[in-house]
Amino acid sequence: MGDQSTAATAAEKTEGAVSGNGGAESGLSRRTLLGTAGATGLALGAAGGAVGYAAAPAQATPLTSVGSGRAMFHGKHQPGITEGLQAHGHLVAFDLRAGAGRREAAALLRRWSATAERLMAGEPAAHDDTDVTRGSGPSSLTVTFGFGHSFFSRTGLEKQRPAALDPLPAFSSDHLDKARSNGDLWVQIGADDAFVAFHALRAVQKDAGSAARVRWQMNGFNRSPGATARPMTARNLMGQIDGTRNPQPADSDFDRRIFVPPSGSNDPAWMANGSYAVVRRIRMLLDDWEKLSVPAQERVIGRRKSDGAPLSGGTETTAMDLEKANARGEYVVPLNAHARISRPDQNGGAAMLRRPFSFHDGFDADGVPDAGLLFVCWQADPLRGFVPVQRKLDRGDALSAFLRHESSGLFAVPGGAGRGEYVGQRLLEG
Repeated sequence: MGDQSTAATAAEKTEGAVSGNGGAESGLSRRTLLGTAGATGLALGAAGGAVGYAAAPAQATPLTSVGSGRAMFHGKHQPGITEGLQAHGHLVAFDLRAGAGRREAAALLRRWSATAERLMAGEPAAHDDTDVTRGSGPSSLTVTFGFGHSFFSRTGLEKQRPAALDPLPAFSSDHLDKARSNGDLWVQIGADDAFVAFHALRAVQKDAGSAARVRWQMNGFNRSPGATARPMTARNLMGQIDGTRNPQPADSDFDRRIFVPPSGSNDPAWMANGSYAVVRRIRMLLDDWEKLSVPAQERVIGRRKSDGAPLSGGTETTAMDLEKANARGEYVVPLNAHARISRPDQNGGAAMLRRPFSFHDGFDADGVPDAGLLFVCWQADPLRGFVPVQRKLDRGDALSAFLRHESSGLFAVPGGAGRGEYVGQRLLEG
């Protein structure tokens, strides 16, 4: 779907096609203001921002549970993989500058790791902190680092490049912008507060200094913590519940599917307890999607829009009955339904941990939203995780008519740093 005029016919085609089988001076910190939002909201709405802020009481307010949440930097795995979805995120790729090599890369990862450890603890950056988050808590900030295919030739470490990092194959839904794809280094930032996430992004970019330059950067969001009366699976910008069958850390085979084992694999030793991240900017053709009736949208997905239950019946977590038919002998879950095609048991057991962000980058001249999913998935081997599932989707997924993959990247994310270590030290100093 190379242009909007072609995409405009997708809704009409799908409507029929899927129906069958087919300031310290004031004494007010940002956290104080956030903590008193309930008291000042009416004043803000009725008389404007100046009155609302003036009305806020000038006493200390304890951090809310959102602000006080903290993820650990050091550990077996890097942060930002198994944690739940975060409300605000930034993805950014860097290229090493001309003349920068292994030594400069090691110094950069050392700086980045030290900064990430401080910020994740709710502390300011060690140098030139911008004060953006003064008064804020850690807000469950995570910072995750990875290496792209090109990093290894730039640093003379080709022999340490994992075979699993070979470039992804081309897919028919690809309309990739090379300038917004790949990169020598990749950083994922997530937090439950927008200021905390931005502060980390700025600190990482400043730390790059003369060693690396930004290649591309993308911003994303998810539902804010506490926005629903009870914990619920997230929805995407199509309004669909997204992530029902995500692998769970409690699953007996979770580590085997998501993380590189410490021994017994074909990966280099420095990747022990690491994972591979596939990153895709997927544009959703929302104008065309929203022309579909809700029943037609449900047939595209294979699940009810209201509660995520399979069309074969039950609740969100009920196993999908792929053989159930209606009175006309048609499969209740169409053969080309997204949920049917993407199931692990329909793809040789292929599984990946999806941890995406939604994005919206404005509207084009015709008022079409540039919006969709910053798809991030984690797996021990992308050739057994992402690739077989995407190939299957490429051949007949009803949802593909409403999606356009506009950028792509694959990154090797090493295991977590131990105390006194920096991320990637075993690679860069091994």
